[in-house]
Amino acid sequence: MIKTGIIGAMELEVEELKKEMAVTAIIRKAGMDFHEGSLNGTPVVIVRCGIGKVNAALCVQILIDEFKVSHVINTGVAGSLNAGLDIGDILISRDAIHHDMDVRVFGYRLGEVPQMGFREFKADEKLMDLAKKACEKVNPDIHVMYGRVVSGDQFISSKEVKEHLIAEFQGDCAEMEGASIAHGAYLNNTPFVIIRAISDKADDSAEMDYPTFESAAARHSAALVKEMLKELGA
Repeated sequence: MIKTGIIGAMELEVEELKKEMAVTAIIRKAGMDFHEGSLNGTPVVIVRCGIGKVNAALCVQILIDEFKVSHVINTGVAGSLNAGLDIGDILISRDAIHHDMDVRVFGYRLGEVPQMGFREFKADEKLMDLAKKACEKVNPDIHVMYGRVVSGDQFISSKEVKEHLIAEFQGDCAEMEGASIAHGAYLNNTPFVIIRAISDKADDSAEMDYPTFESAAARHSAALVKEMLKELGA
């Protein structure tokens, strides 16, 4: 049975989805409220995981162990690292990397988790395709593209750091949870996709742009997810 876990780091990233779902139970685990029920006729569990990679990883494991989800969708906002991604655009993950994992002293590439054998956690191609088609349907005026999510426990608001993430990882957007969600889903053999609406340019203007555009960006992501669920349910 299809049962989708939907994760947002902040309340504004999931509040619209929770308002429209039919809730059958709210279960609290690890300080997180897991809203179980259905949305657009599809079984879902919607949760605000909190900010940062540890919260995100814990959330994925609980969704899989306790709620037996079959898919994971991570919705939210991010800073653009790609000149072709402007504020308001949407990026759908092709893959995700931990940009703050550094074990180069032992011969690993920057961003590579030791003993994994790779550093890119690849999103599910069917979910990627479904997300892009859903976005084109419900957000026809918004530019949407596939790309790479790079994640670390820091808010990127410096041109120098931004340039580093582009040069080292060829990242398209930067945020604080996606790679951990991808990592957890991979270890559990669970299909995932990360959806990011661009709220800022991840540079010296980020602190000003982010509060201005985060709400609109989150709404666009929520509309996309709702449309995805229709297709998943069908």
